[in-house]
Amino acid sequence: MSEQSNRIAVLIPCFNEAVTIAKVVNDFKRELPEATIYVYDNNSTDDTASIARTAGAIVRFEPRQGKGNVVRQMFREIDADCYLMVDGDDTYPAQAARSLCEPILNGIADMTVGDRLSNGTYAEENKRAFHNFGNNLVRSMIKWIYGYSFDDVMTGYRAFSKIFVKTLPVTSEGFQIETELSIHAVDRRFRILDVPIAYRDRPEGSVSKLNTVSDGIKVVMMIGSLFKEYRPLKFFTLISLAFLIVGLALGLPVVSEFIETGLVPRLPTALLATGLVFLSALFLATGLILDSVAKTERKQWELTVNREISRQ
Repeated sequence: MSEQSNRIAVLIPCFNEAVTIAKVVNDFKRELPEATIYVYDNNSTDDTASIARTAGAIVRFEPRQGKGNVVRQMFREIDADCYLMVDGDDTYPAQAARSLCEPILNGIADMTVGDRLSNGTYAEENKRAFHNFGNNLVRSMIKWIYGYSFDDVMTGYRAFSKIFVKTLPVTSEGFQIETELSIHAVDRRFRILDVPIAYRDRPEGSVSKLNTVSDGIKVVMMIGSLFKEYRPLKFFTLISLAFLIVGLALGLPVVSEFIETGLVPRLPTALLATGLVFLSALFLATGLILDSVAKTERKQWELTVNREISRQ
């Protein structure tokens, strides 16, 4: 490949990472000297931007708060053949950068995922309560809904192909972005490759911006929202079944009484059961209609991808 077609962009979204950003930039300059390093400052109140610029990074600013907003803007503005995204907190090893980028540049994968879990380093180093539980919960939900098992779904260390980046509709605003990237890759049948990496906890003085409870709830809500959009038939069928089961549980005893006595003594229960069964049918019909819409949208998206590829 020519130098032009091998361009690597290292993307570092940052919010108050003055303690670590210089080391992160220098580490990636050492490991990927041919890469361009971008630091996107997201309203930091410390010296993150000036420190990053002094270290040799190209610094840009994103005023809309949230990691998802930063990633959306990075993907829109930057043109490269391989996009390596990493947090600015010095928890991910720059030594793994080439292992993540080479499958992208060689056309083997569209997204490589820095897997912190397989070798056990995340469990050893991570000191934040419930983060392991949350990661495993999200992995289990994605596997159940989409049938794909990620080794590590919440990692912030990933590399992407140009076609992945330029056809990704980023809708999340905050830390749900990793979940959105993962689900999009699975649903659109991109080639995914897990790359085991070592993980280290934040150094002293560096503070995590992730709120375990509130951001965890947002991630679960994001999974539900994307489940409805990407798999509407399955989503609405599950709701339909729930209403049907409750409706039958309430209605069958009423029907049995009517067969035996010819009377309907529990009219409110009969009306409720009828309404629930009707709602069940309505949700199933909604799922069938939206499934047709989703299939049409998927076909249009495939055509968009093909046009994007033909322009490269």
